[in-house]
Amino acid sequence: MELLVLLNALGTRLLFVLHSLLGVWRVTEVKKEPKYWLLALLNLLLCLETVFTLKFKQGRGYKWFSPAIFLYLTCIVPSLWLLELHPEIQFCSNKTEELLQNISGKDTLNFGHEITNNHIINTARDLVNTLSSVCQPIWTLGLHQTFLLLLIIGRWLLPIGGEITRDQLSQLLLMFVGTAADILEFTSETLEIGNVRKKHALVYAILGVWTWSMLQFPLNLAVQHLECSPSISSKKVFRLLLCRHSADLWNIGISLFIQDGPFLVVRLILMSYFNIITQMLVFFTAKNILVVMLQLYRLVVLSFDFHASLRYQSSSRKGGVGCCPCEPNNLSLPPSSCDMDERDCATIALGNSVTNEHL
Repeated sequence: MELLVLLNALGTRLLFVLHSLLGVWRVTEVKKEPKYWLLALLNLLLCLETVFTLKFKQGRGYKWFSPAIFLYLTCIVPSLWLLELHPEIQFCSNKTEELLQNISGKDTLNFGHEITNNHIINTARDLVNTLSSVCQPIWTLGLHQTFLLLLIIGRWLLPIGGEITRDQLSQLLLMFVGTAADILEFTSETLEIGNVRKKHALVYAILGVWTWSMLQFPLNLAVQHLECSPSISSKKVFRLLLCRHSADLWNIGISLFIQDGPFLVVRLILMSYFNIITQMLVFFTAKNILVVMLQLYRLVVLSFDFHASLRYQSSSRKGGVGCCPCEPNNLSLPPSSCDMDERDCATIALGNSVTNEHL
């Protein structure tokens, strides 16, 4: 096993564990109950996955799915749910800034003196107290932001398997950046509306859609192409379509059923049923409608192009040109070279044959 692969595999999972433990610590601070430390036991699943990956995959990832990302979601999402559902919303004040200034002032006074163990312990204790005094909305938003950043950075650092190329990984990471921004905007924009948190069912629905949208991060389907079997005939239209345009279809499906589609439904419910209308809510609703329409338009275009290529391939095989139906069609459809009717074309063909006989 390469040393760099081992370091990336262990270091990335260590970051996941530390961040999930930070979320558990924040939950225990907010709830004031030590029993929530039991959430830290979920990290044992990530430790087991690390052992199995190092033993059977030599630290490298899988083709279609990333177990490390999925288990990281399993570890951190319950903590974020508990923080979002906490009934006491603390208002932010200048207390945190004052405490930070006090700590920096103490460090300035002690600068130049010999640093003892007691001084380090006291500084660490003051830092922990300062972090504990930060208001809950800032903590929760910070955990959301670092969570999404770690998903992207962790997916980048995790060793890739032999089935996925670096070009595909770069495409996947670029998609994740835009996806993470949309998801963060969805949670921060909808949950910060004044009357939303007073309706518990609505908060549960928003968090449920948010959790559902996070399930796209462990998947590598958006950049993977299915291997086409030569035995697939043109009569199996759906399998042939999935074979040729698997990555495009997965992208459309993820947008319609995991991200933009559910986001649009939630925002429409907020506006129509709960009568919650804000300028940003209207804007992002229009944006989701536009994305859904464009994805459906792309699906129709792919379908028309696919059926046109099937018709052209069938006519090519009748003319003696072999073409495997399972391969993507890169041939362009021939333009109509005869603008006259069939009788004129037949007359020209007959005249050419007679001329050839005389020659």
